[in-house]
Amino acid sequence: MAEGKKVSSVSFFNSRLTSIISISLVLFLLGLVFLIGLLGNKLSVYVKENISFSIVLRDNQKEADIKKMQKTLDALPYIKSTEYISKEQAVKELEEELGENPETFLGFNPLQASIEVKLHSEYANVDSLIEKKIKKYTSVSDLLYRKDMMQMVNDNVKRVSLILLTLAVMLMAISFVLISNTIRLLIYSKRFLIHTMKLVGATPGFIR
Repeated sequence: MAEGKKVSSVSFFNSRLTSIISISLVLFLLGLVFLIGLLGNKLSVYVKENISFSIVLRDNQKEADIKKMQKTLDALPYIKSTEYISKEQAVKELEEELGENPETFLGFNPLQASIEVKLHSEYANVDSLIEKKIKKYTSVSDLLYRKDMMQMVNDNVKRVSLILLTLAVMLMAISFVLISNTIRLLIYSKRFLIHTMKLVGATPGFIR
């Protein structure tokens, strides 16, 4: 009798230990998924805010007008930062990339001055409304940006977020099932004690 009780106690202890380890691993994986999601969100914000586009300015624009326009752009809620690139600076950057100054064989500077703009992450998407607002300025000749890159980044962020959310829901469901089974197992092991407590008039709150 005592030996059977001892075997039952050992079996119960082993099952409880297995349940605790399983729950700990599931909760650890759940926390890891949330951590990856948090880091992924920060990475997507960083990538989005570093995708810039160029506002190409018309020729013969006064520097005062350009500075005024740049100041107006900086005040807009969806713009993070702006950087003015003059024609001279643009041709120097092109010379560094090509290894040759285009003015030497063309006889003139073919490039136009521009303003490099970076948006806040929540506005860094293919939005024609922002494009229309910027193009309304009379000094703007054209607006150059990689729509395909913006769309690709946003699509990848949505896809990864959906995968992480699905994993989190699955792991949470598994953890609830394991915790529920552990509690049921614990209650079952104490069934005789609970029955005895009921017989002597213990309240449900006291038993819990």
